[in-house]
Amino acid sequence: MADTVLYEVGDGLATITLNRPEAMNALNIATKVALRDAAETAASDPAVRAVLLTAAGGRAFCVGQDLKEHVELLRADEESGTHETMNTVRDHYNPITRALAGMRKPVVAGVNGVAAGAGFGFALAADYRVVADTASFNTSFAGVALTADSGVSWTLPRLIGASRASDLLLFPRSVRAQEAYELGIANRVVPSADLAAEAAKVARALADGPTLAYAALKESLAYGADRSLSEALDKEEELQALAGASEDHTIAVRAFVAKEKPRYLGR
Repeated sequence: MADTVLYEVGDGLATITLNRPEAMNALNIATKVALRDAAETAASDPAVRAVLLTAAGGRAFCVGQDLKEHVELLRADEESGTHETMNTVRDHYNPITRALAGMRKPVVAGVNGVAAGAGFGFALAADYRVVADTASFNTSFAGVALTADSGVSWTLPRLIGASRASDLLLFPRSVRAQEAYELGIANRVVPSADLAAEAAKVARALADGPTLAYAALKESLAYGADRSLSEALDKEEELQALAGASEDHTIAVRAFVAKEKPRYLGR
């Protein structure tokens, strides 16, 4: 992987760090490829029980597309008469979002600064967002005459409602951390100095938890988002049967009765 994205695994927790602080962690091609590869690696690695997605530097989590590179690519498209530049949605943004949102393990986003455009989308693709009190969110797309990508058209209205999502998409603006919490974008807001420790603490707790149950919860939430109550109940029945037959469930019940802390195995 490129050094613009750092990847490490320790005791079941994979940490993915966007590492272009000098460019506010903007997404050039090398960074998009590395982030896609890191997310897909974490998703497929059985040793990884949870993922922490975060960023280097204090100013930005990720400001989305690197527009300096983008304008050069658009110029090359114009000269060649092609439209290859926007294939980045198919080749990079969609696979990254699918890997983050779809992996059968919890993903925590530690949002240390500005999250805009695709950076906002990747934060929304996580299951839980720990946000620095100095951070902010911005859809940004319409500001550069683009539509939503990175799953924002799906994730944002499900978090804050269609009307508020339309407002933020049609009239992009900076949503500060406290407002993001009130809207439901941020799960937890912490002092900026505590962001790294708090995000790691949340991710560690999930890595140590009943990961099969977490996977089932992710599946049921995604399934129920556009299904009827009857269909959602059937899915819950199916997934609960699997969770109830797991070793983790037996471990949890025995630990509860014994008044001990369970040590989950992920099976």
